[in-house]
Amino acid sequence: MDAAAQLMATRGVAATTLDDVRAASGTSKSQLYHHFEDKDALVHAVVQQQGEQTLELNARGLSRLNSIRGLELWRNAVLQKVTIRNGAYGCELGSLAAELSDVDEDARVMLANMFQTWEQLFIDGFERMQQSGVLREDAEPARLATAVIAALQGGYLLAQTAHAVEPMRVALDMALDYVRSFQTSAAGAAPKKRRVPQKRTKTA
Repeated sequence: MDAAAQLMATRGVAATTLDDVRAASGTSKSQLYHHFEDKDALVHAVVQQQGEQTLELNARGLSRLNSIRGLELWRNAVLQKVTIRNGAYGCELGSLAAELSDVDEDARVMLANMFQTWEQLFIDGFERMQQSGVLREDAEPARLATAVIAALQGGYLLAQTAHAVEPMRVALDMALDYVRSFQTSAAGAAPKKRRVPQKRTKTA
């Protein structure tokens, strides 16, 4: 599974053959077919595994999201990962979705459900922020979540094409600015500076 996922991430699903997977994993044809009756079955298993790993990783940073600062920390973690890879390979789920959605209906449905779960992590966080007074009542958590996910996926694609992190940085910063535009005045106000009384100088 790990060998198949790695090959499909770097070469693409269409360019990865079962023979490639056998060679990379050191398994025999009988071992491979014992677990997967054909390539479609293997692809679906890879989609499931990649989805679970991606959602688990994001849930660590988003399951308790309740502040703009928490959103910024999530953004920083994404940028760090993209920087390490110099933008290469894009998003594990996004790349699979781009290649499979129009040719494999079962995979499309799986991926759609995974993206919905991913968006729900943001929706839940934005609802918590709304309930605690960080975001205004007119903020729509579902729309904010879609905007962030769209910026994330667009950023992955542009970073992959440029082999640079800057497109991702711009995309995420614009998405976060959109979320900040719904901050309440109290949450968005800068802390007031404490006024230090000046000492009076004695005059003769």
